Amino acid sequence: VQLQASGGGLVQPGGSLRLSCAASGSIFSINTVDTVGWYRQTPGKQRELVASITREYDTNYADSVKGRFSISRDNAKNTVYLQMNSLKPEDTAVYYCNLRRWESNIPRDYWGQGTLVTVSS
Repeated sequence: VQLQASGGGLVQPGGSLRLSCAASGSIFSINTVDTVGWYRQTPGKQRELVASITREYDTNYADSVKGRFSISRDNAKNTVYLQMNSLKPEDTAVYYCNLRRWESNIPRDYWGQGTLVTVSS
């Protein structure tokens, strides 16, 4: 599975962006145990989980983005979105999408290329 992340850019504080993560194959099918997450990373810091969504539509958010970010998916397009509202300068980072797929009780991670989000006036 290949993941293609897009949608980053420059936005002013308080603005919005929507990131997309498109998978080359089917995700969240009945035969797979998938979780898709958005992570972000800034220079000198570890990559951190921003939001994730499971096959069962369970979602999880970092405390720093709760109430501002929303993760969703379009099964027909094999795409997961991250809607980011009320953006702050501290949201500036490279954002990565990740697919964790469990196969025979063994997790396998797939990563997309990063997309840069810059929040600045």
